[in-house]
Amino acid sequence: MAQPTSSDDARAKLRVIVKRLLKKYSYPPDMALLATETVLEQVEKLAEELSAA
Repeated sequence: MAQPTSSDDARAKLRVIVKRLLKKYSYPPDMALLATETVLEQVEKLAEELSAA
C-alpha cells in the first residue's frame, strides 16, 4: 500500500473539519456527503487559482 502524500493528508483533514462544521450547525446528515465533496472541489479550484497567480 502506498504511503499517503501531504495533499492526501490535507484533503483528509479538510474533510474532517467540514464534517464537524456541518454537524455543529445541524446540517442534514443525508446531504452532508454531497456538501463535503462540494467544499473539497471548491478548495481544490481555489488552490489551483492561487498557485497560478
